[in-house]
Amino acid sequence: MKTLISKILLLCALIVPGIAMSADPWPSKPIRIVVTFAPGGTSDVLSRAIAPELSKALGVPVVVVNKPGANSIIGTQEVAKSPADGYTIGLFISAHSINPYINKNLPYDSKKDFIPLAMLALMPGLLTVNPNVPVKTVQELIALAKEKPGALAYGTPGGLTSGQLSMQYLIKLAGVNITEISYKGGGPALADLLAGHIQMLINSPTSTIPYVRTDKLRGIATTGAKRPASLSDIPTIAESGFPGFELYEWYALFLPAGTPPDIVTRLHAEVMKIMASPAMVKRIADIGAESSTDTPEQFAKFVEKEDQVWSKIIKEIGVRPE
Repeated sequence: MKTLISKILLLCALIVPGIAMSADPWPSKPIRIVVTFAPGGTSDVLSRAIAPELSKALGVPVVVVNKPGANSIIGTQEVAKSPADGYTIGLFISAHSINPYINKNLPYDSKKDFIPLAMLALMPGLLTVNPNVPVKTVQELIALAKEKPGALAYGTPGGLTSGQLSMQYLIKLAGVNITEISYKGGGPALADLLAGHIQMLINSPTSTIPYVRTDKLRGIATTGAKRPASLSDIPTIAESGFPGFELYEWYALFLPAGTPPDIVTRLHAEVMKIMASPAMVKRIADIGAESSTDTPEQFAKFVEKEDQVWSKIIKEIGVRPE
């Protein structure tokens, strides 16, 4: 009887190979990292630093695909609509927590359509002023703004970005009138700050630190809870008279909802190995950011907290969803 059953199973395996053979093991084809902004920014730089190392670890090509537009909505939608098979990873920034509260018609559900995979960098904003502005602290800046209402101008790297919202929140808390000038990106805003066309800017430390170190700009505060190691000489806004002020730009990896748990676990482990390398730790510190060792579950809780933070701030500022 056993012999007969063995022959039947063998015959089935020959006729329908799929019964006896499992699907191709993951990964067996190239993996995409979808970046929601154009080439050249921090998210793009991080993805291109990770991609070759992840490729070595997994044994398949890992390619970076830039899908910019609509404050990261276009690229995020691309990830949401991709198969949940471990071959598409999204590199999102804190705009992911902001967009649901400023856009009523997102083409995806920011909570249900994604799995938070790994935090790459947690970066406070850096408030800088042109050296011709006679202030060295946040309190001196506020005093000057009260003395000359509407005469000072701040730049924003784009509408409803963390840089813009952080500045608006500070202005509201301080009760001052400072004119907003909006730019299509951090680069043009930074150029006008250096030229003196605007007086202040909250921007990524990545692009700003070199100018602070060469005295072309004056750094007066950071937006996080504590001073980054590379900016230890610059106080936080919380230390400057606004306790509890804590806002960040973060860069993180997400997967489409439904990605198998074993793939999530493997990807998280490999990414954490890359981020723990001495070269990457130094790279993250040099841009004024912190790296993370959070598990996917811990990172998911962080995202929930960020959603609540930005929801509260957007309501306080008075931004209405469009």
